[in-house]
Amino acid sequence: MAPSLRSRPRPAKGGDFNPAAHGLRGLASMMVFWAHLLGGTAEHVYAHDQDYVDLIFGPWSFGAWGVELFFVISGFVILPSVMRYSMREFALRRFFRLYPLFFAFTLLFVVLNGLTNAYPDLNTRVAVIAGFLFLNLFTHTEQLTPNAWSLTFEVIFYALASLSYFVAIRKRSAIGTVLVAALCWAFLIRYPIALFFVTGALARIAFDAGLKPHAQIARPAEVALALLCIWLAGSHRFGFSQADMASPYAWALMLATPGYFYLAIQPDSLSTRLFGGRAIAYLGTVSYSLYLLHPYSYFAMRALFDRFGLFTDDWGLSMALFFLVTTPLTLLATHVVHRSLEVWPYRRFFHQRVYRSDKAEAVAGPAEKDGHPFEHHPEKPTG
Repeated sequence: MAPSLRSRPRPAKGGDFNPAAHGLRGLASMMVFWAHLLGGTAEHVYAHDQDYVDLIFGPWSFGAWGVELFFVISGFVILPSVMRYSMREFALRRFFRLYPLFFAFTLLFVVLNGLTNAYPDLNTRVAVIAGFLFLNLFTHTEQLTPNAWSLTFEVIFYALASLSYFVAIRKRSAIGTVLVAALCWAFLIRYPIALFFVTGALARIAFDAGLKPHAQIARPAEVALALLCIWLAGSHRFGFSQADMASPYAWALMLATPGYFYLAIQPDSLSTRLFGGRAIAYLGTVSYSLYLLHPYSYFAMRALFDRFGLFTDDWGLSMALFFLVTTPLTLLATHVVHRSLEVWPYRRFFHQRVYRSDKAEAVAGPAEKDGHPFEHHPEKPTG
C-alpha cells in the first residue's frame, strides 16, 4: 500500500532557509501592524487634528507597503513547493497551512458582525460565502476578516502558479499552456498588484540559478534601493490598481521592491546581518498569526483607551502609551494563536514541522516545515 500524504517522507534540500527573507517577513508584519495603529487612530481618533494626520502619513504609508513586500516574499517562497508536490498535495498543504487560522478569525468576524451589524454590507449571505471561499474578488464584495483581502490574492496566486506548472512543465500541453498563460495575463492586467508575486518568483529562479550581483556594487545598490523603497512607499500610497499604474512612481516602487529584496537575500548582504537575529526571526515565524490577529487587538485596545479617556489632546503621549501597551499584548496573543491555531492543525495532519532551520525552531519552538504566504519555507523559503 502506498504511504499516505501525511506520512510520506519528502527530501529536504539543505541550505534553503534564507534568514534575510524570513527576517523581512517579520519586519513586514510589524510594519503593517504599526501602520494600522497609526492609520486607525488618524481615521477614528485624531481625524480632527490635521497636524497628527499629516505627520503620520509617511510612516502609515510606508508600513502599508509591508503587504507588497509580503507578496514578493510569497512569490519567492512558494515556487519550490509548486515544483516539489503534486497539485493535490500542494493544495492540501496550502489548505492546512492557511485555512484553519483564517477560518477561526473569519468566523469570529461573522459572529461579531452578526451581533452588532457594524458592517451591514458584509452581513449578507453572498458576502459571507464569498469571504470563506476566497471568491470576494469575483462577487465584488469585501473580505470579512480585516487584512484577509491579501489572502484572496495569495490563494489565487497559489492556484494559478500550481496550474501553470502542472500544465506547462509536467503535462507539456501546448494548448493548455496558452490557455493558462492567457488566464494569468488577464488576472495581472485586472489586478496589477499581483505582479509582486511574479517578481518574487523570478527572484527565486534567479537565486536558485546562482545569479549574484558583483560584490563591489551589491551593498551600495542594496542600500540605495532600500532608501528608494522607503522614500517611494512613504511619500505615496498605492493600491496598485489599474488607475495607480498610470503613475511612474507606482512602477518605480514595483520594480524597486523586488530589486531590494533580491539583493537583501544574498548571503553576504547587509539585510542578512541586520535581520538575522533571534527577535526578527521569531517575528518571521509568527508573522501570519500577527497579520490576522492584530486588527482585533488594535480595535479592542482602541475601545479601552476611548472608554477610559486615554486618547487626550496630547497625542504624542497618548500614542506612545497606546503603542507601549498594544504591542506587547498583541505579541503575547500572537504567540498563543500561532501555537494553537496556526501550527497545530498542520502538524496534526502531516506529522511534520514547518521549520527545520535551527534558528527558526530555536525562536519559536517546534513548527512545521511547509511555508505559507508570510512564512519562509526552509526546504524551498511564510508571515
